[in-house]
Amino acid sequence: MHRKSPLSRRAFTVTALSAIVAGGGAVAAGAALADGSDPGRRRAAREMRGVWIASVANRDWPSRTGLTAAQQRAELIAHLDKAVADRLNTVILQVRPTADALWPSPYEPWSQWLTGTQGEAPGWDPLGTAVREAHERGLELHAWFNPYRISLQADPTKLVASHPARQNPEWVVTYGGKLYYNPGLPEVRSFVQDAILDAVEKYPVDAVHFDDYFYPYPVAGQTFDDDAAYDEYGGGFATRADWRRDNIDRLVLETAARIRAARPTTRFGISPFGVWRNVATDPLGSDTRAGVQSYDDNYADTRKWVREGWIDYLVPQIYWNIGFAAADYAKLAPWWADVARGSRTKLYLGEALYKAGDPAQPAAWQDPAELSRHLTLAKDHPELCGHVFFAAKEVSADPVGAMARVVADHYQQPARPSR
Repeated sequence: MHRKSPLSRRAFTVTALSAIVAGGGAVAAGAALADGSDPGRRRAAREMRGVWIASVANRDWPSRTGLTAAQQRAELIAHLDKAVADRLNTVILQVRPTADALWPSPYEPWSQWLTGTQGEAPGWDPLGTAVREAHERGLELHAWFNPYRISLQADPTKLVASHPARQNPEWVVTYGGKLYYNPGLPEVRSFVQDAILDAVEKYPVDAVHFDDYFYPYPVAGQTFDDDAAYDEYGGGFATRADWRRDNIDRLVLETAARIRAARPTTRFGISPFGVWRNVATDPLGSDTRAGVQSYDDNYADTRKWVREGWIDYLVPQIYWNIGFAAADYAKLAPWWADVARGSRTKLYLGEALYKAGDPAQPAAWQDPAELSRHLTLAKDHPELCGHVFFAAKEVSADPVGAMARVVADHYQQPARPSR
């Protein structure tokens, strides 16, 4: 997620490491806009205005490990207050970044990104507090879980001794200098769901949110070793790729069903890489030349999930500027709108706020108005029901005023979340 180019990994990983619906989340004031007199005003009354808060590697929050409970809570509250000040209505908080937990979980250890030591209790309940404080401010709280990533390093002995990955080493695949659970094992899929559903059952989260990490992004010269699982479970498939996609499909369908059973008002959303397939690969694909395609590289058939209505919302990470040759925002936004047309799945767009003003990015990103133009373009497509910004650190700092421009141009009035 959150890429610097069509070929790169998620931006916060690249730069930092080498580099649904509950009533409490509604902004009631937005109802005043639904007066029926103007289509633009009616649409503004309900739209996603979200921000991701990434905890992995202390990307957004907490700002570093080892803060006191009071300091961690104060930083979190500041992010929520900033979202309210910018008239956003949804925060997507990463609560399971690396097979760990930001709540007291019986399945997985406390996250190292809180105290600096995996398994060490932080002295408070971050997820419980986040849900309560978000709802008190009229914000929805979407709990963001990374399904299969275990660790950002490859040594299992550096995990706490009680970690499920150490207790079940046969579940683990080492790849690209990191550790992952093997998506091809039914027991892994069940365990991941159990860990997620613990949070859903304990807290009135407005949504469960997955990012783009299913099978990991390709690493040149390396093979994701799932031979044994494929030999055992892949016999009914024409190719290993088909079997891998089926594994991810099963994760999505089973998770959706378990969320509905546990808490029917909680939605399920996914934020995949912004390109399903290039048109040169598949005539149904987008007019892009991206170096990654989620269907082929993450084994995530994101287009099918939307068309079949398997999930409540999708937020493709369209992290490129208007006019970018390999993946033009102005081509991808309408392509995704076409995919969503007639589906029950709501479509929001992931926005690369982190690129605004970054001197390493193309010239378009040096213009503070670039993101505002994205929202203007999206208004021409009624299937596009809002935007989510990566990420909270940039929303707060806003170094070149790109977020302020979005607020001034598009968020002068409050809005209730799209649903």
